[in-house]
Amino acid sequence: MRLLVLMPSYNTGAQLLTRTVLGALAQRADVWVVVDGSHDGSAAAVGMLVAGHPGLRVVELAANQGKGAAVLHGARLALAAGFTHVLTMDADGQHPAEFIPRFAELAAAHGGAAVFGAPVFGPEAPALRIQGRKVSNSWAALETLGWGLGDSLFGMRVYPLDALLRAFASTGWARRFDFDAEIAVRLAWAGVPIAVLPTPVRNLTAAEGAVSQFRYVRDNALLTWMHIRLCCGFLLRLPRLLWRRATRGNPLKARRGAT
Repeated sequence: MRLLVLMPSYNTGAQLLTRTVLGALAQRADVWVVVDGSHDGSAAAVGMLVAGHPGLRVVELAANQGKGAAVLHGARLALAAGFTHVLTMDADGQHPAEFIPRFAELAAAHGGAAVFGAPVFGPEAPALRIQGRKVSNSWAALETLGWGLGDSLFGMRVYPLDALLRAFASTGWARRFDFDAEIAVRLAWAGVPIAVLPTPVRNLTAAEGAVSQFRYVRDNALLTWMHIRLCCGFLLRLPRLLWRRATRGNPLKARRGAT
């Protein structure tokens, strides 16, 4: 297994992105940042680190295309460079870089499996966001007949590149905020084993440089449309999914890494 840490970023802020990248580099030599049309100077700031970190690469997209599109662009480049897996993590400092080795070890132990983080929220986490993701997770569980995704929206994951790119190829969507949930469902439809690793989430404050690109109305509308589409796809696949559930399931469903 050859693993790359792949970090999409849009207007994260120069200081916060630099801090997040350095945290990832402390755990893994190969870290690529896909700067998705940012105009906040963060690409130049991270670019200054390249000379001291041979495994660091900064890929700049001319215009903002969305999180999924940034991951797809980076995944294609990673495959061409000889990587077999990517570990995606957000650029805003919420995902714990110190968990990168745990994700890597679990992925190495289970071959072609994906490893999904399941967020462990602290008391400071916004209740509205937590309740909202429960709704999306319930729909994803239905659409996959309980394949065992853990959390459909959490972005810290290890993907086998071949499976990830096949999932992208199966849809013209999943290019923006809908990426995490739709790709998770499509991997389950494809029968990709998924291991779940409980992972603490840090909710940064504005004083710590927190930047959120989440837009409540826009992104919830996108997720609603996504689940409508996925439910239609689920109904078309239902006989095959029922047969698979009766004969075999996700072999890693019961295996959860410890925090």
